[in-house]
Amino acid sequence: MAEEEKPAEEKKEEAKTKTAEEKAAEAGIEVEGAHRHKEEKEKAKEKKVEKKEKKARTGRKHENIKVYKFYQPGGETLTRNKKSCPRCGPGTWLAEHKGRLYCGRCGYTIFEKRET
Repeated sequence: MAEEEKPAEEKKEEAKTKTAEEKAAEAGIEVEGAHRHKEEKEKAKEKKVEKKEKKARTGRKHENIKVYKFYQPGGETLTRNKKSCPRCGPGTWLAEHKGRLYCGRCGYTIFEKRET
């Protein structure tokens, strides 16, 4: 035996690492378009993607909480301008919406009575 035979495992590993072009070259087959595939990749890399402009923001911008609006100074005492939440306790204010008062922490809502 002049040539040593390789085990089946080594043959499988070699077959996995070879590309289709290399396999065709070993078999003596000339592959057309193999070079064209590389050119297409290079063209794809050259293309630049145009970015879209940022959309203009709609609606109003968030305002910081102004704590001084929650209290009314009166001599030596302070009076609270807003109601506090009965569930959460003092320190959690009810937000004043159109026709209702709402606690953002627990979801408690008081609907104001309509005048009919």
